[in-house]
Amino acid sequence: MTTAADISNRIIEAVMAQKLPPGSRLGEQPLAMLFDCSRTIVREALTRLAARGIVTVSARRGWYVIEPSQDEAREAFEARRVIELGLIRQVAESGKGVNKEAIRQLKSHLNREKAAVKGADVGARSFLLGDFHVCLAECLGNTLLADALRDFTARTTLIAMLYQSSHDAAQSCQDHVEIVRALELGEISRAEALMAAHIGTVQAALRVQAPSDPLAQLRDALAPVAKAQVLHTSLATPAIKHSPKPRSPKSADDSSTYLGALL
Repeated sequence: MTTAADISNRIIEAVMAQKLPPGSRLGEQPLAMLFDCSRTIVREALTRLAARGIVTVSARRGWYVIEPSQDEAREAFEARRVIELGLIRQVAESGKGVNKEAIRQLKSHLNREKAAVKGADVGARSFLLGDFHVCLAECLGNTLLADALRDFTARTTLIAMLYQSSHDAAQSCQDHVEIVRALELGEISRAEALMAAHIGTVQAALRVQAPSDPLAQLRDALAPVAKAQVLHTSLATPAIKHSPKPRSPKSADDSSTYLGALL
């Protein structure tokens, strides 16, 4: 039997695979039909996702995937930076390093990443690149933070779609390889620095414009037309007398005809 957790997990996976872009509508009835369950279970799943900041609801639109603002984008990356650097720093403070089994799991994940980067499945590629950070948290022994990272990674995936990230998938995969290599060699400080640089690079690749005047476009459109200046220019031009000539039809490029078309 399908549970609310099953539905919410599938939606998170779809977001991380870039199959549900920001603003996608999530109707209760279609989801109930798709998962063969009641609308009550669907509503419970969507309510959980709303609490996790992945979906939202409005009286007019119903349920839909969030469209993060620029401030929310910045906060999501800051949260990831604090969590992931803190996890790696904790390894250094414990003095135990990362065990061989954790390194084996991370390398296995990296092999799937590399195959996905070379393949044509964009969804699998996007999911695995994002899931690396969740896998790292799990391998470092903190499942609670792994769950939090899953949500933040889903948000940053939406942000990348919304703000048209130019970050290269192959480069992201290579960053992950270098981080795992540093952890394997016990170079924890280097791994922390590599992770900080990686998150910073991904964030910098977003095409987020600086805040601008929200009324600028409307203000420019409604600015008074400089009619007085045009009239003054025409009046200031001295009249030139010519001998009378037979009138001929005005050509299409006659200035008065052109001005008349604009008025």
